[in-house]
Amino acid sequence: MIFYLTFNDHPSGIFSSQVIDVVKFMNHNFDQKVKLISFISIRNFFNQRAKIKRELPESIILPMFPGVHRWRLNIVLLSFVVFLFKPTKIIGRSVLATQLALKMREKGWIKEAIYDGRGAIGAEWKEYKVVENPIMLSEIFSLEKTAVLNSNYRIAVSHKMVEYWEKEFAYNLTQHVVIPCTLNQLYQNVVVSEQSIKQARNEIGFSENDVVFIYSGSVAGWQSFDLLKDFMVPVLKADANNKLMFLSDIDENILSLKNQFPDQVSCQKLKANEVPKYLLSGDYGLLIREESVTNKVASPVKFAEYIVCGLKVIISNHLGDYSEFVENFSNGILNGRSGGSRKTIAIEDRIKLNAFAKQYFSKSSFINNYKDLLIDRS
Repeated sequence: MIFYLTFNDHPSGIFSSQVIDVVKFMNHNFDQKVKLISFISIRNFFNQRAKIKRELPESIILPMFPGVHRWRLNIVLLSFVVFLFKPTKIIGRSVLATQLALKMREKGWIKEAIYDGRGAIGAEWKEYKVVENPIMLSEIFSLEKTAVLNSNYRIAVSHKMVEYWEKEFAYNLTQHVVIPCTLNQLYQNVVVSEQSIKQARNEIGFSENDVVFIYSGSVAGWQSFDLLKDFMVPVLKADANNKLMFLSDIDENILSLKNQFPDQVSCQKLKANEVPKYLLSGDYGLLIREESVTNKVASPVKFAEYIVCGLKVIISNHLGDYSEFVENFSNGILNGRSGGSRKTIAIEDRIKLNAFAKQYFSKSSFINNYKDLLIDRS
């Protein structure tokens, strides 16, 4: 048995697609049993636990000891679960989960600890104040370095992340695989056709002449709203048929833009299963972010979600592997920040984008990479 261990990750669309779907995929395709073990906050614990259990009933959800900086105290409860199920290895999602896995290996209770690197965590915490606890901020870089260098094997979400490891941690090994953020089954089932596009646009209220730009996701600091605004304001001013739709929580930035362009800007807060229909109604997906360390190694799942729904992506430079990916494949996805006129996307181009996304971003496309995680390296 293998544990896939998460720490302080809460149920969300990302959790469903990048944790639960991964566990399901590995259990479906390999003989080795993979069990999800999640430490979550004691705040609203039972409600959050129920959300995860609904999607993955066999998962084990455990309460975190209060305070992220007290992460080591969770070793006791994890030790009990490891003793009960006797896994051979633990895949730790991000730094602290991997640190717990390394503690289990030190005790001789598992053979291998695998680091699932989701980002440049030390840089992200400092650049975007994800964690403000001074104790954690003082030690996160060292903890991340240990996770990278001391694990038996590693997953990176981008090739840029591996380059980051090489530069910052003097990583010089080859014991890793690159698996970007992949599509969950909801998006694998998206059908792009003239009928599905027309139906989506009619239901949401866009005309045939509207050119629809969509921003889907968090409005957190690293999403770089000012850059998005600088790009979109000239576009909205250029033509009243240019529309911008946010699929997110509304905040003061979005509200200000909405007040400036009341007939062109809208905002929708949706359930996860509603998002694909709204994406189908659009023409362009926005991935415009600042050039921080966090963004330079990132693998935003929105890239794959946009193109599987037939949207071209307007992407800023140096965003993970995807800016180069756009240039190298010359598949009609845009790269740049400049404004100017845009046209609605032809149905044949949308269908090609959908097929491209399913080819490059389905979990089955990385089945050999997942298989590498199962090899006994102890």
